[in-house]
Amino acid sequence: MAKVGNLKEGRSIRRAMRHRRIRRKLRGTAERPRLVVFRSLRNMEGQLVDDDASRTIVGVSTLSGELREFKGESRTPGIEVAFEAGRLLGRKAREHGVQSVVFDRGGYRYHGRVKAFADGARKGGLEF
Repeated sequence: MAKVGNLKEGRSIRRAMRHRRIRRKLRGTAERPRLVVFRSLRNMEGQLVDDDASRTIVGVSTLSGELREFKGESRTPGIEVAFEAGRLLGRKAREHGVQSVVFDRGGYRYHGRVKAFADGARKGGLEF
């Protein structure tokens, strides 16, 4: 059983290394904040971060009140919920005057829920 723990630990370490490598190249400003994505096994979170001021402008989670009632009707409800979360984040960002962002995928592959979140943010009015 020890190998399973080591495998999981190695996977998270590799993701953290990828995330640090990506973050070296990306920088969020007030005019063009960084869109950070976090993916857990069940939920998704997204935040717009201004790295110059070290503050979060707006954030959305699939656990938030607006999305808790949303139920996907297809075979992949997680992707639908991630899309809706991205669209909600895009709308909230537009209310705060943000139009363009830098996408930080957080070391995750750009497919599945991460891609759906990004597509939803584009549909919500963000450009990246």
